[in-house]
Amino acid sequence: MRILITGATGFVGAHLRRYLLTFTDWQIAGTVYPQPPESPESEAGKAPRERFYALDLRDRAATDRLISEVEPDCIVHLAAQSHIPTAYANPWETLENNILGQLNLLESCVALGLRPRILIIGSGEEYGRASARELPLTEDHPLRPENPYSVSKVTQDVMGYQYYISHGLPIVRTRPFNHIGPGQSSRFVLAAFASQVAEIEAGKREPVLYVGNLTPARDFTDVRDVVRAYRLILDQGRDGEVYNIASGEAHTVQSLMDTLLKMATTAIEVRTDPERYRPSDIPVIYGSAKKLAQDTGWQPEIPLTQTIADVLAEWRQRVLQPDPQN
Repeated sequence: MRILITGATGFVGAHLRRYLLTFTDWQIAGTVYPQPPESPESEAGKAPRERFYALDLRDRAATDRLISEVEPDCIVHLAAQSHIPTAYANPWETLENNILGQLNLLESCVALGLRPRILIIGSGEEYGRASARELPLTEDHPLRPENPYSVSKVTQDVMGYQYYISHGLPIVRTRPFNHIGPGQSSRFVLAAFASQVAEIEAGKREPVLYVGNLTPARDFTDVRDVVRAYRLILDQGRDGEVYNIASGEAHTVQSLMDTLLKMATTAIEVRTDPERYRPSDIPVIYGSAKKLAQDTGWQPEIPLTQTIADVLAEWRQRVLQPDPQN
């Protein structure tokens, strides 16, 4: 089995590759932009199972060349600009990156006569805000995007359905809600808190945790559970369908912070930073993964407290590593 993972060295891509290397014998091709890492060495005389390619998916000709070379049996399309404040700062960059990149990927498959099984990665952000009586959100809920990132994801979602209907590509769509875990950028909320706590504990900053809006409640799932869902959907998901990936519970940003502070080894003051607020913040959102469970048997397995502890442990290790520039 040959799988192509776009955005292969990103937060989710790295976890998906690790999962597939552990639990399958698949050959993995990964796209990276702008430059790929060094290809891994062979294992005990065997050819390496991973190969990386530098590719800007907005370049149609380069995308054609890669798809023609790899001839993947399946594709997981993870490459995207996913940071919401960045999307607000430059909406078109996010829209162009996320929409054009996927369009070129699908057009290449059609033009080359290939029919790989394709997993389109949307987002729970597509749903926008909902009333309490509408929760938990199911796949039938109206899509009401409230920021440029979620607009791009709605477009990717419905584009995936269109190429399934129009061209017969075996496409399955997903709407993962907030996923967190080791390896995530400190631009995202849990890693932003954990990185500050680790630096405070190491004496590298004042004992003050700077936060934005703590009141939103979100559906947080460990990224390791999310990539396990992706594998199950590739195997058992129904073509043309869309699946939520969610825990079914809402936790406030405040609760994440409070759990981290209990794990901290020193007293920490909390201060609000207005620069960390978003122009629009949905108060409460969480999803139902009942359809996914029915079709694949998937259930989240990693408790939220374990995820938080793992993220903090990783940031403690990062903070203690020597600066390579010194």
